[in-house]
Amino acid sequence: MAGGAQEFVEADNAEAIITRIEHKSRKIESLLKQSRPVEALKTALEGAPPKTRDERCKSATWIVVHRAIMAIKDVDGMFSSLDPEYYDILMKYLYRGLSTGDRPTCDQCLRIHEKLTEKAGLGCILRCLADTGNTV
Repeated sequence: MAGGAQEFVEADNAEAIITRIEHKSRKIESLLKQSRPVEALKTALEGAPPKTRDERCKSATWIVVHRAIMAIKDVDGMFSSLDPEYYDILMKYLYRGLSTGDRPTCDQCLRIHEKLTEKAGLGCILRCLADTGNTV
């Protein structure tokens, strides 16, 4: 689209997005079985959120990202190998996780949020909250 406006995919293309998310999910499970949780998280965050308003796609992506987030055991170690390009989108998914009200999910998201804020600063939080057009 002209002017740099973000292009969203219509619902008829949602099936193609779901197929890509399912493929990504299989790759993440493989990485987790190989004890590579940070690689799994990077894979989950790549291309997220999907450029669609279709809630099925957003939910499917959240399930994949959530699986990777919950597999992280060494939060400090995660940040030694997680590139800064992932920080803002990770913050968005941490807030989605906190909104679930699920205790284990919230506990994990808060642990990561604390370290992410230390690493990325308050700007990461502000960018996440201000970006209302690219919701997760």
